Amino acid sequence: MLTAISMSAIATNGVVPAGGSYYMISRSLGPEFGGAVGLCFYLGTTFAGSMYILGTIEILLTYMVPKAAIFVADKKEDELDALLNNMRVYGTCCLAIMSVVVFVGVKYVNKLALVFLACVILSILAIYAGVIKTIFDPPYFPVCMLGNRTLKNHQFDKCNKIEVIDNITVTTQLWNLFCDGSQLNATCNEYFVNNNVTELQGIPGLISGVISENMWSTYGPLGMLVEKSNLPSVEGGDPTQDIYMPYVVNDITTFFTLLVGIYFPSVTGIMAGSNRSGDLRDAQKSIPIGTILAITTTSIIYITSVVLFGACIEGVLLRDKFGDSVKGNLVIGTLSWPSPWVIVIGSFFSCCGAGLQSLTGAPRLLQAIARDGIVPFLQVFGHGKANGEPTWALLLTAGICEIGILIASLDAVAPILSMFFLMCYLFVNLACAVQTLLRTPNWRPRFKYYHWALSFLGMSLCLAIMFISSWYYAIVAMVIAGCIYKYIEYRGAEKEWGDGIRGLSLNAARYALNRLEDAPPHTKNWRPQLLVLLNVDSDQAVKHPRLVSFTTQLKAGKGLTIVGNVLQGTYLTKESESKKAEQNIKAAMSAERTKGFCHVVVSSNLRDGVSHLIQSAGLGGMKHNTVLMAWPGAWKQSNDPQSWRNFIETIRETTAAHQALLVAKNVDSFPTNQDRLGEGTIDVWWVVHDGGLLMLLPFLLRQHKVWRKCKMRIFTVAQMDDNSIQMKKDLQMFLYHLRLDAEVEVVEMHDNDISAFTYEKTLVMEQRSQMLKQMHLSRTEREREIQSITDESRSSIRRKNQGPAENASLSRQSSTTEDAQEDEAQLIHDRNTASHATINDKVDAEPEQVHMTWTKDKLLTERNRNRECNANVAVRDLFNMKPNQTNVRRMHTAVKLNEVVVNKSQGAHLVLLNMPGPPRNRGGDENYMEFLEVLLEGLNRVLLVRGGGREVITIYS
Repeated sequence: MLTAISMSAIATNGVVPAGGSYYMISRSLGPEFGGAVGLCFYLGTTFAGSMYILGTIEILLTYMVPKAAIFVADKKEDELDALLNNMRVYGTCCLAIMSVVVFVGVKYVNKLALVFLACVILSILAIYAGVIKTIFDPPYFPVCMLGNRTLKNHQFDKCNKIEVIDNITVTTQLWNLFCDGSQLNATCNEYFVNNNVTELQGIPGLISGVISENMWSTYGPLGMLVEKSNLPSVEGGDPTQDIYMPYVVNDITTFFTLLVGIYFPSVTGIMAGSNRSGDLRDAQKSIPIGTILAITTTSIIYITSVVLFGACIEGVLLRDKFGDSVKGNLVIGTLSWPSPWVIVIGSFFSCCGAGLQSLTGAPRLLQAIARDGIVPFLQVFGHGKANGEPTWALLLTAGICEIGILIASLDAVAPILSMFFLMCYLFVNLACAVQTLLRTPNWRPRFKYYHWALSFLGMSLCLAIMFISSWYYAIVAMVIAGCIYKYIEYRGAEKEWGDGIRGLSLNAARYALNRLEDAPPHTKNWRPQLLVLLNVDSDQAVKHPRLVSFTTQLKAGKGLTIVGNVLQGTYLTKESESKKAEQNIKAAMSAERTKGFCHVVVSSNLRDGVSHLIQSAGLGGMKHNTVLMAWPGAWKQSNDPQSWRNFIETIRETTAAHQALLVAKNVDSFPTNQDRLGEGTIDVWWVVHDGGLLMLLPFLLRQHKVWRKCKMRIFTVAQMDDNSIQMKKDLQMFLYHLRLDAEVEVVEMHDNDISAFTYEKTLVMEQRSQMLKQMHLSRTEREREIQSITDESRSSIRRKNQGPAENASLSRQSSTTEDAQEDEAQLIHDRNTASHATINDKVDAEPEQVHMTWTKDKLLTERNRNRECNANVAVRDLFNMKPNQTNVRRMHTAVKLNEVVVNKSQGAHLVLLNMPGPPRNRGGDENYMEFLEVLLEGLNRVLLVRGGGREVITIYS
């Protein structure tokens, strides 16, 4: 009744087409739940058809025409097998006939339903009339008892051991069943000798008071003798021989939960109307009224029948499943008036009608699931005849129904369908409760007599009955439903029905976000929440899809991932491109199985767009704490210096936001999710202690199957005066406390004199930086000027590398000149740096408004007049300067560290390096790019890591 109330509320909340309960669940809880529960309910309905057909055959062979049995048992122990084989043969024939009737058309089933209903009503009325008749005229229904044991009344006609015929005492047929001969002195069973035979009235009547004995349970194991406890009995004999005696025994192990599972299918018909919702004229009106009235009526009939049977019939006869203790096996039929055949025929047609209803409803349910397309391999069953009849679904239903018939045992089939029905009822209640609690505007059922508490109570009772009746069948049903759910989720449920689960997720997300806002997250809960800065080309296709692959490998679907992209322009003009870029990014994320969100921003310039993403991506407490981006590999060849300037500004903004930064160099050579790297290493160069993020990243990568076989190596750099042995021990102990398995190596770097190569690199870097910023040359001219600078630099280096005496003399002669030139050059450098800072601060300003050493007008004038001359003068002026000593030291460090890293880690699958911070003075940004380029030279896969300062103790907890 609780389920019917929930179902009525859902059914009156909109149009209910074909599919009934499946339609209601799927539209309320989503396609995944709908498909899983719908298929389980389909299987339950199909097996219900098997159960009803088996019930039909059992009535036919047990009560109506027992002689029609094809298989006859020669031994007592073979009787059950013979019965099951007969049910398999006749059940298959009955299934074929019913399938033909359903195939011909549902209208014939509806016509036959009226006939079946009339038979059922007549049989029920006959039972009530018979019960009333027992008050003043109980039927004669003897049961033969030996001691307190019930005997099968099959092979004897009189309930006596002996009888007197013509004054001669002779033995009866019963005597021959327990003794080895018909003589009075024959050897007999000890229990037979010690106990008397009595005849018990099987149906004493309604006012006999037998209900007081039947109120208490009498469960027992398989083979337990059916006994009447208040009859005298003397134990004796060999209990192992009792199975060969004509005693009535339990054919199965009985207990309360088992009987609940067997009884429950009798109330599963409440969904018959909803399953045929597509054939109803007004489903919203018919389903609530018809279902609730049907449940009320059947509940009254079931309860009164149980009470009346218990008040009229002896307990030993009630527990005699096949009626072996009486002649004719018509136990319940004897109660019917005016004839036992009324209830027999009524039961027969009742089972036939229920079987036809199952074979009618199940194919329509499968057809509705197939037409929704949420389970691809079932779509073929969505087709049928021209009038919409589900032909292919009917064939599959008949095939599955045949499986239940081959099982043949009602006691084995009943718990199977009970589980599937209970699971369906559970989710109907859940759907109603979720919709009620969410209070969505669309939840406006016409049926008003519902409440979420009633739905939760019904859901809890369904779950409890599942495990009470058969816990292992319950687990199997849940596993089947879970597999279907995951399959639909894996295939991608493309249907969007505005289900309640999404609404529940929204409420849960809102609650969680509010909780996160209550207090700042503890460092113990820190994990990399990524903002991935992804670039797209002119066609809005993803430039570096391997960056998305690397995100999946690093996150493994855990935590927050936001993939962002910036388009330059205005949203009004770039709306279509923005949507296309978003679709392409989502497609790339789906292909790489990256679970996260996509955020495309349109901004007037790329720098502001990236800044907006870093500041505003995420919601509330669910914000990113780490930015992942690709190294701008073509920054040297680019005509527009704004690309690498944006890169450096991104570094500055992540540092200001206290966010970690990951920069992947040569990201297109990183492995895909389908690759499996062999045995190799992930090398971590721990130059600066930045909070442990360098240690955490390899651990996270190795959780993914791509990097699983890789080993972790930690390199740390020591100076000559450091205690390298102690540093290694300390680092090993540090890793031990972090529960990380890695090899440790301390690399010593000698503080040698600055080499000529370093000097040359630094000089070229500064010269190019100054000259190219002053002269807006074309790409061809720029390359020519760079080459001339390099040639001049090499000649100067060769002069510096001459003999010591010559160098000393040359140094003494030019010391005064060099000091003056150094001051002049430094002044030029500072002035140029200031001017370039002005350029950076005023990008949109006109060139003539900026104070520069070289303006564009001056450059064009000079170029037209004497271009080569000016260029040569500029080169000579630049080479008269000395490089900044700080730049030389930094370049020297980069060169030496690069040599060491390449020597140790050139064959590593991945190298992780501390990322040095950019200069405070923006005039040295290009120098900074040169430093990084030199630091990464010769390495294939590199991940530069810069900590944000908030992940300090994350991996200690």
